[in-house]
Amino acid sequence: MSEQEPVKIASETTITPTAVRGVDIYRFPLVQDSRGDLTVGEFENRFPFRPKRYFIVSGVPNGEIRGEHAHKECHQFLICAYGQCSVAVDDGATRLEIQLDKPNVGIYLAPMVWGRQWQYSADAALLVFASELYDPGDYIREYDAFLKAVRRAG
Repeated sequence: MSEQEPVKIASETTITPTAVRGVDIYRFPLVQDSRGDLTVGEFENRFPFRPKRYFIVSGVPNGEIRGEHAHKECHQFLICAYGQCSVAVDDGATRLEIQLDKPNVGIYLAPMVWGRQWQYSADAALLVFASELYDPGDYIREYDAFLKAVRRAG
C-alpha cells in the first residue's frame, strides 16, 4: 500500500444566525484530499433536529420556482449537494436571499419561515431534510395567510 497524503480538514461545524428569525447558516467540516472532497454532518451532533424524511429537488427547468410556502410545525434543512440555487427566507418582517453553492453549507428553516427556491443551475440537486413526515395540512401556501399567522403568533 502506498502512503496517503495528509488530509486537510476544515474546522468543526459552525452555525451563523441570520437576520431572519428561525434561519441559521451551517458550515459543516470539509475533508479534501487527492481522492476528492467529503463533507459530513452528524444528526446527533450539531444538527438542529432529527430528520424523519428527506427529498431531493433536481431537474428544475430554467426560471422555475420551488417552495413558496411555510410550515406550521415542520423544520427543514436545505443543502445544495450539487450545483447551485438561490433560497429566499422570510419571517414576516425580514427577508434574506442565500446562495447555496457548496455541499458543506446548508440552511436551517424553523417552522413559520416562508421559503422560496429558484435560480437552479441545470445540474442542481437540492437535498432537503424534514423533521416530520409529509402532511399537507402542515403547509401554508398563501403568503397573505402566512403573514396573518405570523401576526397572530407574534
